[in-house]
Amino acid sequence: MGKGEFAALSLEKNRKKWNKKDRRAMKKQKAKHKRKDDLLAGSPQGRGIVLEKRGVTAKQPNSGIRKCVRVQLIKNGKELTALAPKDGAIKFIDEHDEVLVSGIGGAQGGSKGDLWGVKYLVTHVNGVSLEMLRTGKKEKSKR
Repeated sequence: MGKGEFAALSLEKNRKKWNKKDRRAMKKQKAKHKRKDDLLAGSPQGRGIVLEKRGVTAKQPNSGIRKCVRVQLIKNGKELTALAPKDGAIKFIDEHDEVLVSGIGGAQGGSKGDLWGVKYLVTHVNGVSLEMLRTGKKEKSKR
């Protein structure tokens, strides 16, 4: 069995040796990046105020304008773009409404599907479920 510089055995041993040394450091580094990237700061949902409605174009090969809203979070003042899901949901969201946003569920906290940089989803408007408003079972409350 060859034990030269590029033999599989020696490469495998070296990889294991370096993995043991860097494992803890890598975990710390990954955790730090996750904390920085997450606008909701680790929580599953967050409340915010709608700043504007906007249309986001889908990535290739799809076409169409997905209805989104720009939201400023109450807890830390950061701004994010959240998707208004399903047909006609954007009609029930007005500027200066209070909305509840949650993660959209893309891989590793990223955006889902054909939307560029849209990582969040609107679930409630002024304390009422957006799905209930859309189906006509409840009416939107005035703040």
